[in-house]
Amino acid sequence: MRLQEKRHDSGAHERTVRASISFPEAQYQVLERIAAENKVSLAWVVRDAIDGYLKSRWPLLTQSTDAEDAQ
Repeated sequence: MRLQEKRHDSGAHERTVRASISFPEAQYQVLERIAAENKVSLAWVVRDAIDGYLKSRWPLLTQSTDAEDAQ
């Protein structure tokens, strides 16, 4: 995995990690269709799904992450 920094419109930098993930073909096709229907990238769909999963499964973890992002 590779660390990267992204710059937001606010000028703040956020560290990101690049990961290579394999999906079963049927799941990948559904993700591509969701992305196309919403006019977003497949990566955005995956990040959004993971964000929702983390918030529902570990709400305290995402609260601490949100607080760190605000700094």
